[in-house]
Amino acid sequence: MTEFEFNDQLDDLMMAIEDAIEDIDTDIDYENAAGILTLRFDNGTQIILSRQGALRQLWMAARSGGFHFDFNDEREQWICDSNGEEFVKLLNQYASEQAGEPVTLELQ
Repeated sequence: MTEFEFNDQLDDLMMAIEDAIEDIDTDIDYENAAGILTLRFDNGTQIILSRQGALRQLWMAARSGGFHFDFNDEREQWICDSNGEEFVKLLNQYASEQAGEPVTLELQ
């Protein structure tokens, strides 16, 4: 994956997350600045998503820990390099934990 493809793919993903947040009833605030998307929950916790261009990775920092994702061309998904889970599954899991209610972000 070229740097351009990496950035283009992550721009699309970040925009899809923002759109999905707008479509749910759960109150999650977000801010996207300098390649970092910060999700803020009512209890003061955050999930921070950042791009790591040199490594071609997406990093997620949540209350449960830090996770690094590589894009898997065969699965066409961002996959966690430590446990093999899909990014969307883990994002929904940790957002649910931090929101204190079920969160399902439908990413298009």
